[in-house]
Amino acid sequence: MDKKNALRAGAVAAGTTLMMLLMSSPALAAIPDDGDDPGPGLSVAETLGLYVVAPIALFLVITGLVMVLDKSKKQS
Repeated sequence: MDKKNALRAGAVAAGTTLMMLLMSSPALAAIPDDGDDPGPGLSVAETLGLYVVAPIALFLVITGLVMVLDKSKKQS
C-alpha cells in the first residue's frame, strides 16, 4: 500500500512540474520594452556585499538584539 501511495505522489509531483513548465511563457528578456533604461551593472564586490555580507550582518544584528534584550529568566 505504501508503494502505491509513493508512486501516486511521485506521479502527481511530476505531472504538476511538467504542467508548470509547459504552461509558463518565456521571459523574452532579449527584447527590451519601450520604457527600459537599465542602469550600470554591479561589480563582484558590490554583488557579494549586497547578497552575502548584508544578509549575514542583518542576521547577526537581529540575533544580538534578541539575545541582549531577552528579559526572560535563564533556566539552569
